[in-house]
Amino acid sequence: MSPTDSVGDALKPTDPAPTLNVRGLRKSFGQHEVLRSIDLSVASGRVVALIGPSGSGKTTVLRSLNGLESPDAGVIEIGGELTVDFGGPIGKRDLARLRDRSAMVFQHYNLFPHMTVLENVIEGPVHVQKRPRTEAESDAEQLLDRVGLGDKRDSYPFQLSGGQQQRVGIVRALALRPQVLLFDEPTSALDPELVGEVLGVIKELADEGWTMVIVTHELAFARAVDHDGVFMADGVVVERGTPDVVLGSPREERTRQFIRRLRPTQ
Repeated sequence: MSPTDSVGDALKPTDPAPTLNVRGLRKSFGQHEVLRSIDLSVASGRVVALIGPSGSGKTTVLRSLNGLESPDAGVIEIGGELTVDFGGPIGKRDLARLRDRSAMVFQHYNLFPHMTVLENVIEGPVHVQKRPRTEAESDAEQLLDRVGLGDKRDSYPFQLSGGQQQRVGIVRALALRPQVLLFDEPTSALDPELVGEVLGVIKELADEGWTMVIVTHELAFARAVDHDGVFMADGVVVERGTPDVVLGSPREERTRQFIRRLRPTQ
């Protein structure tokens, strides 16, 4: 795929890869503190992989960045244009602004089963962003063509494979014209033979320079696409650094133990 025929090239915003900064993010559910003062910085055009055991808080970080969770404290900044401070009351407008600048690709696709592929993709642009339907349909058709699903625009989710459904999920996120893409274990619900087609699309997006935060257990893939690795455990960032360090030769014992569990033969 050439630079002039890339997955999201025509739909990138003017500044397609702003810096994301998170400071002091905290979140508790009842007495359980899920996030304990998380700091995270993603430079323009960079990809950060969040790894860690189940329950470490990775998905809660993503949901906070997308406004699906409202943290108890902390600040989220996107691109120097948006600052949301959770130290005080947060209204629906602030959460909506977060969702307008970030887009989530979910683990289990989350497509509307009663809508066609095209209707799923244009739902957000038309009904949330209030963009003209003709414009949204044009964007959607272009994106579907570029991920090999142009002929599926009138199909329903049940008529698609898991890999195809997840590619629709990625297109749905891109159609929102976000500044930051968030991926929550995008391949964990797929059969092994379908993983490659989804990872290929994400790799193309990384090569195009999109700012992305990816929660994944696919270490080989993370090492191939990310610029920085972050290992989380018990609601804190234990280690961060280049993929060669965090995923290859981690400094912290807790990171090493986690990597060994994922690579039991090494």
